[in-house]
Amino acid sequence: MSDPMHGVTLEMIVTQLVEKYGFEALATEIPVRCFQFEPSIKSSLTFLRRTPWARAKVEALYLKTLL
Repeated sequence: MSDPMHGVTLEMIVTQLVEKYGFEALATEIPVRCFQFEPSIKSSLTFLRRTPWARAKVEALYLKTLL
């Protein structure tokens, strides 16, 4: 069984989640400021790279969308 996260960057994950759900739904699912106030891919990546617990939640949501 292969790792579904292999070769997937954080930017790819955030971009796909935003395309699928939009920032508003992401902010509801994962209530963090980078999704709630003036959201952008760039600001989200900056925050998620510095915040391991939030990154883990984003990665878990991404894996859930693959099922």
